[in-house]
Parts: sequence; structure tokens; C-alpha cells
Amino acid sequence: MKVHKASSRSKNEQRNATKRHPKSKWRVHNKRIRSLDPSQLTSSPTVAKVVPQLANRQKSKLKRLQKAHAKAVTLSPEESNFVRAKVRVPPVTFPRVHTNGGTELETGSDSEDSQDWSSYAKSVLQNGLEMKGGEEDLTPVARVQLEDEEPPEYHAQYDHVQNHTVLVLQQGQFLCFRGKCLLTCLSGRVEVMGFTIEQGQQPYPLFSPPSHCPLTIIALGDCAPPGRNRKEGRLEAKAIVRKHLSSEPRKRLLSEVDSDSCVVLLQPLDTPLVRFLTSFGELDHLFGLSSKELRSQAAVQNAAFSAVGLTALRGLCARGLVVSRSYREALSSLLNAWEGDFDRCPIILVCGAKNSGKSSFNRHLINTLLNHTASVEYLECDLGQTEFTPPGCLSLSTVTEPLLGPPFTHQREAEHMVFYGQSDCQADLDRYLDSLKSLWMYYSGESPIVINTMGWVKGHGFQVLVDLIRFFSVTHLVQLSYGDAPQCANLTPEFLRSAHGFQTHPPAQPVLADELDGHLASRGHVLLSIHSEFEGAGTSGEMRHQRSNELRDLALLGYFSQLQSAGPCPVRPLHCFTPYQVPLSAVALGVTHCEVAPDHILYAANASLVGLCCLDEKVVGRGGPVLLSQTPVCPCVGLGVLRGVDMARGLYFLVTPVPPAVLRQVNCLLLGEVTLPKMLLTMQHGVETELPYVTADYSFDITGAGKLHVFKGLSRPCFLKAKTNN
Repeated sequence: MKVHKASSRSKNEQRNATKRHPKSKWRVHNKRIRSLDPSQLTSSPTVAKVVPQLANRQKSKLKRLQKAHAKAVTLSPEESNFVRAKVRVPPVTFPRVHTNGGTELETGSDSEDSQDWSSYAKSVLQNGLEMKGGEEDLTPVARVQLEDEEPPEYHAQYDHVQNHTVLVLQQGQFLCFRGKCLLTCLSGRVEVMGFTIEQGQQPYPLFSPPSHCPLTIIALGDCAPPGRNRKEGRLEAKAIVRKHLSSEPRKRLLSEVDSDSCVVLLQPLDTPLVRFLTSFGELDHLFGLSSKELRSQAAVQNAAFSAVGLTALRGLCARGLVVSRSYREALSSLLNAWEGDFDRCPIILVCGAKNSGKSSFNRHLINTLLNHTASVEYLECDLGQTEFTPPGCLSLSTVTEPLLGPPFTHQREAEHMVFYGQSDCQADLDRYLDSLKSLWMYYSGESPIVINTMGWVKGHGFQVLVDLIRFFSVTHLVQLSYGDAPQCANLTPEFLRSAHGFQTHPPAQPVLADELDGHLASRGHVLLSIHSEFEGAGTSGEMRHQRSNELRDLALLGYFSQLQSAGPCPVRPLHCFTPYQVPLSAVALGVTHCEVAPDHILYAANASLVGLCCLDEKVVGRGGPVLLSQTPVCPCVGLGVLRGVDMARGLYFLVTPVPPAVLRQVNCLLLGEVTLPKMLLTMQHGVETELPYVTADYSFDITGAGKLHVFKGLSRPCFLKAKTNN
């Protein structure tokens, strides 16, 4: 085959490559690349691709809530009707009850339900369960009663013809579930993970796997116009049910519809992500029940839910996200800051030790802010548990869609990204901080930004956290903790004035904020402390797909699922995709986490995960590979698998979901410590002979054959000797 090498171009020509469409060095093996419009690359992808039938429809315009003054993020008394008869615990008082994204309860209303709600307006419920004194634990009486209660009754009917389920929820009723589905609010309003979905909005995919906290659909009631009475609302809701159900299941559901009912449409969710993940034997029960839920018999048998891929939960397993009082107060304060109580866009940094609930809080916070703004910026500083990108990457993303699932369900292209190459930053803290500084330069300051940090809050990790607070001129600092013993010092403004960072020392000024806005002066931040009270806070997950390495593998699988076809096509293994080919002399190759001999670097890079990066300078080779002497801090457009190296023809073969128009800018491949999931290599379908890159003829009994484990908790011999002498 004839190999075309990349022609030499000047720097100006490289910058304008996407505009001029020059002859690209990226080629598909035996296949012509279809040219793409580079303007399409700036659009943010949706949370997940919906079913093909919905893809052909005209996408309805996203209907956001009307911007109003921020309300305290607590559940309103309207949300208590369904469970008040179930859990017989005396109500407790709580000041000012509001609905997230809604309006206050009108005490002067003359409606039929207003008198009933006014007597119950001071009771506080969390996911339908009453709390004692605002705390999150149920009372012992409530626990016993909840365990002995009959399964909750849900008014749902499945339509075999249209293959969907219509669910009717009364105000305050909730559905805590496992599984996946596509949700459309037909009438009223519902809330999922802090995001309010109203009638007329687009369908939203929901993912509730047992690796994370189960999602809960809470009915908030109807947002009817002021002039419409109850009879008109009831007739409208019944007309919607008739439209989406055939005659037989319709009759059993119409009697439960009222003017205040929420009508929800649930459809099966069949996306390339779901098909790709469930094609692996180890992940076929990824969206099922956990072992704990199976032991406690928490599943509610409902044929209408099972038909669309859902399993309702009951008992203590149906608590959903546990929100403490400090959690709600922090959300309210941050929402008030965005609504106008602060003189500029809030810069929110969320920190805390491992397994303290940072990721769940970030998703809940972003969803809550999206009720009142069109977009939220997100700066990823956690290399191990990333939200939108594969592990080992630092990124700045613009979020416009709610996050209604774990990170591996909404992998997307970040606006700006840097490939670090490792799941932690201990090896090179300076490069880690320099990478974040380069990303911060792209923040415009026109939208609120949420900064996610690592769970490393001891030693150098705490010093890096102090640096980040100063670099980004944080306005609101959310610090999560658990248990009775503090995990790190209380990060008050007074403490930070004398704290030492890794690169900054007191007195320190917020250097990066001054470059963004010259008139900003050094000012303190607002500290919001949250005490996490969910079960297992501070401990790593013990069930399948809850460990950090498994979550990283799921994120990588979610990223490479973008290679699959959008239509209902069979799943294609990774080795079945036609790779791109590029000359060895057209791109530079480097290793980020260790030193490799030049003669061995191609062996190390073969069948490995590489970052696709863009260097400022031009890469020129003389026929052989171009090697980097040091790791650069440069933009990264995505990840790929270096499927093979052909030394005879001088070619790299690469498989990646990055579009060809973006690949034209890539001139550097970085090999990191993050590796491909093992199941991608050991469970390749369609391979008749031995699996490529996998060998069974290997002995781990030989000294040095296995992975080197570092025990950080052991003391050095010199310290042990000193203690003995004392």
C-alpha cells in the first residue's frame, strides 16, 4: 500500500488547519475519510444518545424554569402526601419549606388542598421519609414500621403496542429504582437528583446502577396556570393518559388521575453505551440489583416497570440520596450566591477526603444550578475519579444537560483537556499544578464554576489543595467530612492566611484571578461545611463495580462506547474497527510516568492507551519515530488505542472515537500509566485463535514478575531504629 507522509507546514498553516482542510496525515486503512465540518465540533454532546425512534423526531426546545429568587433547597410539604399515611411518625417543625426550582406554598390560596397542606407545612421529609429534628437517620420506630410495611403501590400501566409505561404519581409520591430508562414528563413536575423536569421538556435518560446511590423520581405536583381550575387540570391529565395508552390499560389508570397528578412516560433505554457495556459477561448485571438489595428483598415486583428496565425499591434500600441538614443549607447558600446575593459568578471548590460524597454533591449541585441557568462550568482536578473524561485527564467542561447517572454514563468531549497520564499526581506535583493553571486560563467567568478536587487531603495533598484555593480565588469552599474525627484542618479564611501550600506561601495573593479580572482584590471565601451521614461514608465500596479501579475501567469503556453505531446494530469489538494510520515521523511519542529506553519505547506503546495531544511546535522526523525528552503540558483532544506499529512501512495504527477533523491537529502521542480494561483484551468476541496481546504462558511466581506494591503506611527503618533507642 502506498503510504502518504505528512507534508511540512508552517505554524500559521497548522493553526488554520481546520479552516483550510489541508491534506491530512490521518488516513483510514483502505477507507476514505469523510470530511466533517469543524463547526460541529464545538457543540456539546448530550447526556446519552436516546433510542433511534426519538433521534428522528424534532428535538423539543429545552424548557428551563423561569428565573426567580433562589429558594432554600428543601422538600416542600406538598411532597409528603403519599408517605404520610405510610410512616406513622409525629411530624416535626422546620422553618420555611420550599420546592427546588419552584415557588413557595401559597398560604392564602383558596384551593381545596391548601388547608390540608397548611397543617402539615412544617414537616420535613427526605425522599418521602420523615426526619427527626432535621437529621437524616430514621427513628427506630420508623425503621421497624418501614421494614414491616407492605410494598408501595404504584399506579403504572404498560402499553405493549407502543412499548412504554405510563406512571401516575401524586404530590409527594416517589419512585426509588434500579435500572435504566428514558423519562418524559407528560404532566406536572418531577425532580430527579436535584433537577426539575417539567411538562414539555425533552426526554432524559436515567441510569441507576448498583455501583452508585439509587435514583429517585419525586413528584412535585402540577405547575398549572393561575386561571386554570382543578377540573380543567384533571381533564387535561386524563387526555394525556388516553393519548399514550391503549384502551385496556387506560381504564385501570384513569381513575387514579387527578388535577395534581404527575404523569410520567417511561421508555426502554437502548443506547450504544448500554449495548457495549452489557456485551461483556462481567457487566451483564450492571443495571440490576446489588447483593445487599437482593438479600433484603428490597425489589418491588411490578410488571409495568420490569417491561421498561426498572426495578422499584422498598424499605431502607429506597432511601435514595441521603441529604443532611448541612447538605441542604450548603445547596441553598450556593443557589442564593448565583441568584444575586454575590457580586460576581461564584467559584465553588468542593473538597473532602476519599468516599466523603464529593461526586454526588457535585452532580446534585450542577443539576440544581441548571434549574436556574443555561450552563455550568466544571473544572476536573481529580485524576482518578473523573466525571466527564477518561481517568488520567484534567479538563474544563461546559455542562448544559443534567447529570442523571454515574460518570461512565455521560462521558463527553471536554472543551479543554490535558493528559496527565496517571490516576494520582504524587509523581509530579509541579506538572499537575501547571496543567490546572493552563486550563484555568480558558474560564471566562460568565457562568458559575464547580471545581472538583482529589480525596488526598494529607501531607502534600493538603498543600496542593491550599494552592488550588489561592490560584483560583475561590469564593465558596464546600468542605465535606464524615464521622467524629476530622480528616483535615478546617479551611477557614483565617487558617488559609497562614497555611503553606506546595507552591505558595503566606502571605499569598490569588494570582490567577488577577489575570482573569484585574480589579479583583484578595478576599476571603465563604466556608460551607457538610457532614456526610450516608451509610458507608469514609469507607470504600465492598460490592462489585464500586472500587476505584473498577470505576476507572467503566469510565474507559463508556468513552470507547462512542465508537459504536447509533442505530440498533450489533456490538462491534474494539479490534473490528478500521484503524487510522499515521507515519512515525509525523507525531512525537512520549511516556509520562516513567523512563523507558528509546529502543523499548515502541514495545511499551504497542496495544496501549495513549493521549492524543497537540504540541505548539512542528514535529519533523527522518523516517523513524520521534521521541520526547520530557513530558509537555499541552492540549489533549481525546484518547486512543495504539493497536499496532508497522516498522517496515513506518506507521502507527490507532483506534479512537475522536473525529477525523480533530485528529488533523494531533502531533503528539503520550503513553501514561492508565491502562486498558482487562476485559477489552480477554473478552474479544469473534477471535477464533489465541487472543492478541494476551498470553497465558506467564509465571507470576518469578521474583519481580508481578506488580510492585508500595506500602505507604510502613515506617522507614531509620525511624524504627530511632524509636527503639528512645
